[in-house]
Amino acid sequence: MILADKIIENRKKNGWSQEDLAERLGVSRQSVSKWEGAQAIPDMKKILQLAEVFNVSTDYLLKDEIEETAPAPVPVDNGLEETVRSVSMEEANAFLTYNEKAASTISTGVMLCILAPVFLILMASLAEAGKIGLSEDRAALCGVAVLLVMIAAAVAMFVMTGMRGKRYEYLEHLDIDTEYGVSGMVRDRSSAYAEKHSRRLVLGIMLCVVAAIPMVLSQFLFPGESDLAEGMAGVGAVPMLILVAVGVKFIVLTCCRQGGFDRLLEEGDYTRLNKRISKYDGLYWAIATAVYLGWSFITQRWEFTWIVWPIAGVLYAAYREVLKAVVRARNS
Repeated sequence: MILADKIIENRKKNGWSQEDLAERLGVSRQSVSKWEGAQAIPDMKKILQLAEVFNVSTDYLLKDEIEETAPAPVPVDNGLEETVRSVSMEEANAFLTYNEKAASTISTGVMLCILAPVFLILMASLAEAGKIGLSEDRAALCGVAVLLVMIAAAVAMFVMTGMRGKRYEYLEHLDIDTEYGVSGMVRDRSSAYAEKHSRRLVLGIMLCVVAAIPMVLSQFLFPGESDLAEGMAGVGAVPMLILVAVGVKFIVLTCCRQGGFDRLLEEGDYTRLNKRISKYDGLYWAIATAVYLGWSFITQRWEFTWIVWPIAGVLYAAYREVLKAVVRARNS
């Protein structure tokens, strides 16, 4: 048995996660993961610390032929039930394949949600400006019909993706231990994707930033409060929403892809602390969606109500930090 296997065996005998062992040694969880994946070897100081926390000899840790161990200390019962799930190489590869397809589907669904009011805005604006032979009411009805079809298609994408991913739900809620070599494989694939992730993220953000330009141009070219000016302002919202939709698709696509790697490595938004508070995320985004749809249908200002999403994104970061502080306070 090699050192990596001995670290795994003794850690599990003590009922510790990789994060628990890392805290006892004063290192990062990634360091422990590399030791257990035989990607790195702890220095002599850490070997001595490992021998102490495992209550074994350094000879046992360093010599492959020595297999016996001293009895592991009984873990302290802190009243918290820990559920740890092992992830094999086959499971990890299957999840990453699913996640890549899911990222494309989900990002397309989000893009459809943003594009849904485009036809409604265009028809209503052209009718108001007298550019088409339809009344404003009829134009609005046509636009609403297209909007509902696009929203229905997006919802179908979300539901189908969720159903296909049910077998991987444990990655969202349970603590995981990856089997030998899994962490190294995932980290290599994450590193290979890192440059593309950065490019897509930057492109998505840039498109969202420049999206306001068509609205500004429409106000500049058609000033005033006439029906024509208001109609052209609405027409200017169309390219703005298209740019926002494409930009958000890039952002969601690449964040979902990167999130797949983070789930298996328990990094980023998928650390064990974040998993414990993620159960409240569904409620947060349900409220954001209700605010967006309610505001949009009541005011019929779809060209402006999209601002709910970037605001919700900014507030989401603050909301997560507050929840983390509450959880830490409870556990302290």
